[in-house]
Amino acid sequence: MLDNRSHIEEKYQWDLTTVFASDQAWEAEMVALSADVEAARQYAGHLIESSQNLLEITELELDLSRRLEKAYVYASMKNDQDTTVAKYQEFQAKATALYAKFSEVFSFYEPEFMALSKEEFDQLVVERPALLKYDHFFEQIFKRQAHVLSQAEEELLAGAGEIFGAAGETFEILDNADIVFPLVNDEEGNQVQLSHGNFISLMESKNRDIRKQAYEAMYSTYNQYQHTYAKTLQTNVKVHNFNARVHKFSSAREAAMSANFIPESVYDTLLEAVNDHLPLLHRYMKLRQKILGLDDLKMYDVYAPLSQTDISFTYEAALKKAEEVLAVFGKDYAARVHRAFTERWIDVHVNKGKRSGAYSGGSYDTNAFMLLNWQDTLDNLYTLVHETGHSLHSTFTRENQPYVYGDYSLFLAEIASTTNENIMTETLLKEVEDDKQRFAILNHYLDGFKGTVFRQTQFAEFEHIIHEADQKGEVLTSDYLNNLYAQLNEKYYGLKAEDNPEIQFEWARIPHFYYNYYVYQYATGFAAASYLGNKIVHGTQEDIDRYLDYLKAGNSDYSLNIIAKAGVDMTNADYLNAAFKVFEERLSELEELVEKGIHQ
Repeated sequence: MLDNRSHIEEKYQWDLTTVFASDQAWEAEMVALSADVEAARQYAGHLIESSQNLLEITELELDLSRRLEKAYVYASMKNDQDTTVAKYQEFQAKATALYAKFSEVFSFYEPEFMALSKEEFDQLVVERPALLKYDHFFEQIFKRQAHVLSQAEEELLAGAGEIFGAAGETFEILDNADIVFPLVNDEEGNQVQLSHGNFISLMESKNRDIRKQAYEAMYSTYNQYQHTYAKTLQTNVKVHNFNARVHKFSSAREAAMSANFIPESVYDTLLEAVNDHLPLLHRYMKLRQKILGLDDLKMYDVYAPLSQTDISFTYEAALKKAEEVLAVFGKDYAARVHRAFTERWIDVHVNKGKRSGAYSGGSYDTNAFMLLNWQDTLDNLYTLVHETGHSLHSTFTRENQPYVYGDYSLFLAEIASTTNENIMTETLLKEVEDDKQRFAILNHYLDGFKGTVFRQTQFAEFEHIIHEADQKGEVLTSDYLNNLYAQLNEKYYGLKAEDNPEIQFEWARIPHFYYNYYVYQYATGFAAASYLGNKIVHGTQEDIDRYLDYLKAGNSDYSLNIIAKAGVDMTNADYLNAAFKVFEERLSELEELVEKGIHQ
């Protein structure tokens, strides 16, 4: 039975009074903010009348956005800490509605700015040098200029946004609300309803019969509804291709990646490097088969636990270990980690109604809070350092950048968090003396690499192929999608498609295929972090200083330029090859332990 939140000690709860002193203070700010957003309607049509107007309206939009973010953070985190409280459900709904209103009120901004030529803009800057502080902000808008339509056309497309999103929404409703999975047996022999929530834990069962049963039950359901899922995915791909075409992009991929100003070569470099290193994944699959003592490895065996050793950390022990390990970044970083751990930035324990999972959140004017659902496991230690990486990235960015550049792109987000994980792995492997614990740590790393670099790249390859196929006029039937996915899965894992017939339907249950070229960033981020973690532990003070410069940069430059400050050229395969070198070294070490019989 889960505790009510009132039973959780205060020191284990995040302190949201540092955001707003009380609910009443938040409500007062929402009233004022709503009025100020409404009053901003008067500026439509006047943005580029003068340099003074451009400066004042830009700063007004940024100021209102800043206040709105802070208000939203308070409402959403109050709701996340106990989703059963109606008051905070209402707070979040009000904050979300005000965001929509803000977007509507300032929808004039970009189309009006686009009416300026570069020469006209330069003249406005001469008249009003204060505009220079927003130089990179304006530069990015100009870079999008070739792909922005007339105001009337953009309004028409915006009005169709709900229709364009219908395929993804239909998938979500079908997948989360309407589909009913069969009953299966759990570890204790009880019949339980199979769900998205318990599928992975069943796939991680030490009992192969339970894994096989859950796997077959899951994919028999997707087999039954494959034609409907194919239609929703095909429609979603068509929307991506249509929007790219009307905005004068050569492809949906170019359109999606241009949002972060990432060249398509980064994507191609990832696919090429991962494909070149697939023999490493095949080798790991062979080792997995040997450890599990199986005559044949099936897809339902790829998540089965290899280690019999549980490495346990209490929350307090995990804080101590995290501070000790992250001290490698120097005093400034360590001081901020200590603040996060001692000044109630973290909501630690599970309570009734609390949002599941973990995240780092906050706004420019708040602490970089973290939500956890703590269990005394090795995984949770890694979750702590992962979210601390996000929070420290946010903290350094906000301390060193003005609000306009006080955030960072999704392309860069996973690098800081996963670098912390890699440094934790480096440290634990250096310290551990017990071979069984060493086995468990190596296995944790290799499974993380497998699930992020290899698996997410497999998704990225599938996603790109189906967008190109639709662009060429091919029909994305369930047969086409099944065959393509089965071939890719065989190529990646080295397990024959005919021996694993159910896996051909896996594409149907992956929500990321509706996110529009999102997943590749998981793989590039993990690989960059593996490379950086190795450099920070084994490199020089200059390597650490360059990494900290990346954390401080926010959005003050283009993403590729920012990560280059840390020493990673993501248009070149070197960082990927270096990451695979680490993977191979640790795989070899695990193979040596298996030869010694350590896994027994």
